[in-house]
Amino acid sequence: MRYLDPKADLTFKRVFGEHPDLVISLLNALLPFEGEGEEIESVEYLPTELVPDNPLRKNIIVDVRCRDNCGRQFIVEMQMVWSKEFMQRVLFNSAKAYVRQLDGKEHYKFLEPVYSLNLVNDIFEKDIPEYYHYYRLVHELYSEKVIDGLHLIFVELPKFKPHTLTEKKMQVLWLRYLTEIEEKTVDVPQELLDTPDIRKALKVVEESAYTPAQLLGYDKFWDIIRTERTLVESALDRGFTKGMEKGMEKGLLEGESKEKHATLIRMREAGTSIDIMSVATGLPVEEIRKLLNL
Repeated sequence: MRYLDPKADLTFKRVFGEHPDLVISLLNALLPFEGEGEEIESVEYLPTELVPDNPLRKNIIVDVRCRDNCGRQFIVEMQMVWSKEFMQRVLFNSAKAYVRQLDGKEHYKFLEPVYSLNLVNDIFEKDIPEYYHYYRLVHELYSEKVIDGLHLIFVELPKFKPHTLTEKKMQVLWLRYLTEIEEKTVDVPQELLDTPDIRKALKVVEESAYTPAQLLGYDKFWDIIRTERTLVESALDRGFTKGMEKGMEKGLLEGESKEKHATLIRMREAGTSIDIMSVATGLPVEEIRKLLNL
């Protein structure tokens, strides 16, 4: 049996965007639920496109968005390459989903929490050994004082090691599914096959379940990811980002500016995302948009 990598855009959205029972299992395993009765029992899928109030702004599309029977909203994102803008985008998306719960006639008491689960196939907290990062609004001195509303969770998948985890069994199994299953997988660990939810998720990513056109799109996705990683790593190796940050503080030289503009054009032609361009060049996203007339 041959499998596709569940982290790819095509497979991730099929596994968790088309099977409510699987996204429920994933969320219950990875979200920081503490009290009895907090676990999700059922969900309905919501549109993944978050339309802006200002028509001049671009729409934002997330991977999976759903709501449970209590009214809580859940956003699930798979991020393959880290960029410094991603965390702000997550906060923006979560806040947008939060405020969109009400219209002008409803009371604030009807607002329900929004949970954003972000699985990152990259390391962004190099000085922190933990791979699980949970952000929420807490009192600076008294951490037990919490303003409920936004819950932001980031998981650095490359840091995950099964033997380092002591939490829930399903959390371990889902993270193993996301980090161990790929095209080269021949023998699936028995622990994964013995778990009904994981076994079903494995069935969804069997290569035979996809059309030739879908497999072509799958391969193109990985080509783009490899290109983006190469561009970022190359820029970092040359000290490009550090040099750009210093240059921006002192004022960019005209020659450097032309070189960066040419680099942005080449990256755009290669299909590189604006977030990755920002990482590689050190330029703010809005400045890149201006330079490329976006």
